[in-house]
Amino acid sequence: MTIRDILCYPDPRLSQVSQPLTVFDEKSDMLINDMLDTMADAEGIGLAAVQIGVLLRVTVININEPLVLVNPEFKVLEDTMHCDEEGCLSLPGIRAEITRPSRIKVKAQDRQGNKIKLKAEGLESICIQHEIDHMDGKLFINKLTPLSKAKIDTPLRNLIALYREKHQQN
Repeated sequence: MTIRDILCYPDPRLSQVSQPLTVFDEKSDMLINDMLDTMADAEGIGLAAVQIGVLLRVTVININEPLVLVNPEFKVLEDTMHCDEEGCLSLPGIRAEITRPSRIKVKAQDRQGNKIKLKAEGLESICIQHEIDHMDGKLFINKLTPLSKAKIDTPLRNLIALYREKHQQN
């Protein structure tokens, strides 16, 4: 069991676009195991590889059972939107209301590279979209209105200060 460090905002790697995983081998399997262990240790429900500094399109999710999605894409199944509070392991202590499509259809690969398709709704749908945003270099705070972002301005400034303090020591 290897627990990896989770990158925190404003680490610039979080805004980089992840590349597709093309080689499914012992190394990719170890990455996925580390991600599952790291997510569980952090008591999260989703983690993208970029959040541990690996710029590959891999995510792990655990709503009802562990789910590994490699190179995922999604399409919206209906126009119904869902607004709910989201948080993020890379933005500890920050939560905000985000609106996303309620139901999606996902195409991806599993940890062995086999193609998979699934439909997701509710929390699972939101989590998958959130993790795909990470792979596209976006955080949920990028979706906030200026007013909503102003409400979390102090916690964001605190994260920036912590990041600067930590990286000045290195």
